[in-house]
Amino acid sequence: MNTVSRSRLGSCRLRIWVAWILLTLSAVATAQSLSLQALVTPSTVIVKDGHAVAFAVHGFIEFGSLAELFPYIDSQTQRWNGRLDAASRRQLARELLRRGIESRVVSMADERPLEALLTHTPGELQQAIARVKEPVPEGYGEAFLEVQKKWKHSINCWSASSSIAGRVLSNWYPIEEGIRLYGTTYDSMEHFWQAVKYHPDITVDELTSLIGTLEQKDWEPWLARLDDDPKVYLPNAYAIEFLRHNLARGRLQWFREELAHHGLRGEERARESQQRTRSPFRFTAFEEKALWGDLADLFHLAYAFSASDDPIHKTLAEHHFDTIYLEQRRLGFISEEFRSLMLEIWKVKYLQMARFGEVIRSIPMEVRLEHFLNDGDSPDIPIPIYVGYLNQIREMARAQR
Repeated sequence: MNTVSRSRLGSCRLRIWVAWILLTLSAVATAQSLSLQALVTPSTVIVKDGHAVAFAVHGFIEFGSLAELFPYIDSQTQRWNGRLDAASRRQLARELLRRGIESRVVSMADERPLEALLTHTPGELQQAIARVKEPVPEGYGEAFLEVQKKWKHSINCWSASSSIAGRVLSNWYPIEEGIRLYGTTYDSMEHFWQAVKYHPDITVDELTSLIGTLEQKDWEPWLARLDDDPKVYLPNAYAIEFLRHNLARGRLQWFREELAHHGLRGEERARESQQRTRSPFRFTAFEEKALWGDLADLFHLAYAFSASDDPIHKTLAEHHFDTIYLEQRRLGFISEEFRSLMLEIWKVKYLQMARFGEVIRSIPMEVRLEHFLNDGDSPDIPIPIYVGYLNQIREMARAQR
């Protein structure tokens, strides 16, 4: 083969190689993109890395598509056999629809839904919804527009935020130098918030014993009592679904196994183990929430929702899960006083620690600070109150400067 032929062959191979790369990249881009039309189509199942991306209502009731959400909404509006009037049923349906759409869009696992919504105009969104050929409930378009309007002017402050400021403003953000609160140093705000839910004297052995007590109880009739009354269930839906999830036998076993890990000693006090006493970051912020936080919330909520003559009510009170014990103060777990403690400790992070004050002041006031995690809530401090405090502490930090 002469030099010209070899050159032509090489050039041809190069063109084929470049074309193959471009086709491959195009296919990857197509697979990774999510169109606005696909987002608003109810039957769309969003897939990432080969797995369906679920979303939730009340944190624990999961769906794969918006079409799956619609029957759930219908079931809830018919759930209490006429004990909700027509206006209340319509309001419940609208609320669940909006919560489900927001959870679909503001995903903890995939930023593409929010990107698709925020990179289009309200008019384009309305046009995309008008092209949907599948059945949708009343208010479907309005709910999407409401979510779009909210998040075009908001930043989600959580540990995996696409914004650096959003991550820093999360309670999970690790503080290298530690933060001193009530005479003790903690690795993050989350470490303090979860540790304080345990009485200073309660030990790991006592917690393990309490888990055993929960495992022995039949919780189905207990949960059925909460489910049966709309005046109890609807204001406390997240808390009740949280209890249902965490009182399952497998979940209780998980708590037991986790307490056996991490080098915890039986006589070790639960609150002290979460403080920075020897080496920093013994527990990650995630472990603080998933193990220590969920376990404490389980005990406090089981006490709060138990009848006073229920033996479990007495047992939990004996182990000091009847209230929050902080120095000489006793704060009700579900109380405005305990919730206000969040603002109190944030004053240390944002008003006394210069680097964090600089971050929260850097976000323009026209951008609202939000906190949204798969429609999860928090019985100790409901998300609307948390968000209100977060925006309030920013105002205080700006006034301080």
